[in-house]
Amino acid sequence: MKNWFKSGSPWIWLSAATVSISLIMVVGLIGLIAVRGLSMYWPGQIHQMDLRTSDGKTDTVIGEVFDSEQVSKERLKDAGVIIETDKMLITRYLVKTGNRDVDAPDFRWLIADNVVGETFPKEIVVFERMEWGNLYGFIESVKEDGNLVAESTAVWPAFNERLARATKLQEDITSIEKHEIGSVNYEMERLRLKQRKLELKNKFDARAKQEIENEKTILDARYKSFQSKLASLYQQIKRDTIQVKISTGAVVDVQVGSIVRAFKPNAMGTFDKVIFYVKSIWLFVSEDPREANTEGGIFPAIFGTVMMVLIMSVIVTPFGIMAAVYLREYAKQGVVTRTIRIAVNNLAGVPSIVYGVFGLGFFVYFLGGNIDQLFFAESLPAPTFGTPGIIWASLTLAILTVPVVIVATEEGLSRVPISIRQGSLALGATKWETLWKTVLPMASPAMMTGLILAVARAAGEVAPLMLVGVVKLAPSLPLDGDFPFLHLDRKFMHLGFHIFDVGFQSPNVEAARPLVYSTAFLLVCVIIVLNLTAIAIRNRLREKYKGLDH
Repeated sequence: MKNWFKSGSPWIWLSAATVSISLIMVVGLIGLIAVRGLSMYWPGQIHQMDLRTSDGKTDTVIGEVFDSEQVSKERLKDAGVIIETDKMLITRYLVKTGNRDVDAPDFRWLIADNVVGETFPKEIVVFERMEWGNLYGFIESVKEDGNLVAESTAVWPAFNERLARATKLQEDITSIEKHEIGSVNYEMERLRLKQRKLELKNKFDARAKQEIENEKTILDARYKSFQSKLASLYQQIKRDTIQVKISTGAVVDVQVGSIVRAFKPNAMGTFDKVIFYVKSIWLFVSEDPREANTEGGIFPAIFGTVMMVLIMSVIVTPFGIMAAVYLREYAKQGVVTRTIRIAVNNLAGVPSIVYGVFGLGFFVYFLGGNIDQLFFAESLPAPTFGTPGIIWASLTLAILTVPVVIVATEEGLSRVPISIRQGSLALGATKWETLWKTVLPMASPAMMTGLILAVARAAGEVAPLMLVGVVKLAPSLPLDGDFPFLHLDRKFMHLGFHIFDVGFQSPNVEAARPLVYSTAFLLVCVIIVLNLTAIAIRNRLREKYKGLDH
């Protein structure tokens, strides 16, 4: 046994066991997040439950059971719920009943002992709406311009036909509002700034005024044309309505144009549910958020996260590599160089919020404010670059992650054999040619390792971004079809901040909880994809240059 310990085998096995346990814990955690988040998109059974009330009557509740738990009788008593039973532990269900515009709240706890009857009618319809969340009920009739179109068994085909038409109209409305009218408004703003710039330079003469007026006239005509189309589309989308009978027995009128989609989960087969599940996940990834970010998708947050990381990578890589090359290849090794290395290593331990404060003070207020004074004076006092935006967020994270790139690159440069350098110099190459054509290519896998670590940290940071560019909801993406196409001054959405906002700032906690898990899982997936891309590039470079170090 003593010789076994001396051989070092126990420590090897201990290290292997530790790594294995860590991997199992990480995979388990990711699996838990995935299950909790992605399960919300599966169309679960809709329950119609008859509840015994305190006055001896029966109340009907329609909804989806989200969770169940056992609580003590004393806890319920403290909460004001009196249960006539000898049981010490009471089972209760968390049911999403929706209909919060007519029967709030849309989540409620139901005591299992009070449920006297439970059915799963196939005709129950779940309506996902643009506002007020889900609506659960039975379609009684379909109307068009107030006239009855269908009722009884004919309502479902008639409703689906009008829902498809309303969906197409809504897509046309969104396209005109976001793209056509948005583009006109953007051009109008550019004209205003152009006029203001000419006025500041005392060049706003009669000719310039006439040119701007002509452009305004063209834009006004386009704007009125789009407004006329919008008015017609809104008139069409409001003509179809349905009458829905809800759990209370009341019949409510619902505009078809306010419905995103409708389905009957109790009437679905397994295959239909799988198709619906895949479509739901796609909508979550590709659509814009609704209802204070608790409904809809998170595409702007995905786009903002990936774009910020890419811009940060473009900035941090050359600066980190140049700093490492100077410290390793050109700087005189002494007290000053050692001090700089210590400072670089210490920078990696500075709290991220400190970088956010620095970015706000230096990049936004100082650098951005001076850029506005020099190049965007016509926009003042409204700031252009003197306000948080994606460029300042990327620069802040570049400073935050540059120590990682410097350290990794230096390690890679130190591993290049001295014989390679001497051989290159002996063949007549200069020091710069040796560095550029021999040393840096061989150290490129280490550079990619630094970039991988930088991307992993930057993609998950939230605290500094809250100060330098991230917002709850960004009306426009930083990349669009309006010149100059890439708008580095715009604010953006981020998956990390979206998790914080939905999880801790949402007015509807129960509805937001599955969305937090979904967004967290998606953020992990985005980081994994970015890292795998960088790892693939690193492995390719390592394979390309592995024969040169022998």
